[in-house]
Amino acid sequence: MITSVLVANRGEIACRIFRTCAESGIRTVAVHSDPDANALHTRVADTAVRLPGAAPADTYLRADLIVKAAVAAGADAVHPGYGFLSENADFARAVLDAGLVWIGPPPTAIEAMASKTRAKQLMGLAPLEDVTAADLPVLVKAAAGGGGRGMRIVRRLEDLDQALSSARAEAASAFGDGEVFVEPYVEDGRHVEVQILADTHGTVWALGTRDCSLQRRHQKVIEEAPAPGLSETLTRELHELAVRAARAVDYVGAGTVEFLVADGRAHFLEMNTRLQVEHPVTEAVFGLDLVAEQIRIAEGAALPAEPPHARGHAIEARLYAEDPSRDWTPQTGTLHRLSLSPSVRLDTGYEDGDAIGVHYDPMLAKVVAHAPTRAEAVRRLAGALETATLHGPTTNRDLLVNSLRHKEFTTARMDTGFYDRHLTELAEPRPDPLAPLAAALTDAVGRSRFGGFRNLPSTPQTRRYEMAGEEHEVRYRHTREGLEADGVRVLHADAGGVVLEVDGVQRKFEVSRYGDQLYVGGVSLTALPRFPDPTAQLAPGSLLAPMPGTVVRVADGLTEGSAVEAGQPLLWLEAMKMEHKITAPQTGTLSELNAVVGQQVTVGSLLAVVRTA
Repeated sequence: MITSVLVANRGEIACRIFRTCAESGIRTVAVHSDPDANALHTRVADTAVRLPGAAPADTYLRADLIVKAAVAAGADAVHPGYGFLSENADFARAVLDAGLVWIGPPPTAIEAMASKTRAKQLMGLAPLEDVTAADLPVLVKAAAGGGGRGMRIVRRLEDLDQALSSARAEAASAFGDGEVFVEPYVEDGRHVEVQILADTHGTVWALGTRDCSLQRRHQKVIEEAPAPGLSETLTRELHELAVRAARAVDYVGAGTVEFLVADGRAHFLEMNTRLQVEHPVTEAVFGLDLVAEQIRIAEGAALPAEPPHARGHAIEARLYAEDPSRDWTPQTGTLHRLSLSPSVRLDTGYEDGDAIGVHYDPMLAKVVAHAPTRAEAVRRLAGALETATLHGPTTNRDLLVNSLRHKEFTTARMDTGFYDRHLTELAEPRPDPLAPLAAALTDAVGRSRFGGFRNLPSTPQTRRYEMAGEEHEVRYRHTREGLEADGVRVLHADAGGVVLEVDGVQRKFEVSRYGDQLYVGGVSLTALPRFPDPTAQLAPGSLLAPMPGTVVRVADGLTEGSAVEAGQPLLWLEAMKMEHKITAPQTGTLSELNAVVGQQVTVGSLLAVVRTA
């Protein structure tokens, strides 16, 4: 029997595995990099072992250090989670060679399927070798790992070399393996996958289907089980193909076989030899704990001949610290508060007050709703996200709510091109126009300890706030009856919120403060000084870092004095395991270049200046 498990991972998935271990009476061991010294997964584990450094290549991708940590902490098993070393056969062998139990598939199965190129060969498919214009569009894809990293769509032959280079760099950083390959890119298909669970006694379960078509940068955003709208014939074919793939490599444990479905046909993509991020929707529908099943299988237990029956529908949304309206730019800062309705499941690697840094994936949490029907599950999840208390960096919360309520999604007509078509309308900020007034009134009450009214008529008070990238000025007065604002009746105001009446309708607003940052319901505002600093001016064409990160590349031959065109790539930042391209804001001459490869930059750092002629 397994008595102690080290999770070779971090964040949400480590916390999720620890939860099952704790319920099973199994002691837990965490590993952590220096930035994760006080992370939630480090705090909740029974024991934690430091991996010195910050970069994944120095920490979570160091198989030797993780095995050493497991032995030192007295663990008798290792669970890899997902990402990092989860699909690394050499790591699995190192765990087994150290006399530890590996909670995952055999190394031979990982080798057969973890490389996308070898997996395709096993399924009778082959990557593209010499790409021609007739092959376009194509997809450059990392051979190892997943999560959308190391993937690029190429629509012009002249962009292929750059895409290959960029994908190799990103894959090497995320997975320690820079191998990439090229395959045809199927436009506007549906991403459908089958959850596999197999034991050491020859039983293989196909646990239904999942639809993961809503993706940004090839990384899933909303997933659901079962995949809606599939015919019985196609569903049966998907199950048979998935089971065939598992049996072909003598698979053991939890895994996922992924397909692209277009025109009623299934195109094999890959097999992920690990637990998937979206496994909770399958758990909800089948009433299983897949981590508990993984542990039982690793202990040699046999699965029943048939899986349990599916019940209802489940949908999962990934909550990211990112700004979808600004090219999905990752966000950092303090997560002051995260609270959702108990009607949904929340898997997260953060607690109130935790810092969101730059080193790892920007996913804050997974929110899962389960209900008897798809429509009920959609409504429950959208409502829980909309009413969530979420105070901290900008997130994709509004995008998720808008996506769940979009007609293409509610009628199950979505595909992988969903955000290509609808991102602008779904991500456009729509903050409540009364939010600045609510903030100003609560601030006025807080500052008016001795009363703001005077016998002489008072001049309007003003407050300025930044909201959704725009500046808003609010005016109000102190009167005999209390606070007054043009066109709005103030029925109640205190330091925690206000009740306003507009056209006879009462509106309630809760207000929270964290320094100069205010949150009015789900709207974030920044209090601005009454008199702006006249020296805080930037030269026209200044290019500022949109996020904290590391400069990983500068365009070849780019120097001060170079002529550049609007939209031309100038440099690349790496933040939260993804590369982000920084382009010229206008056509002109590069008059300043302050970025060098390897440089750490903070938000707002001046990277370059492009002056017009």
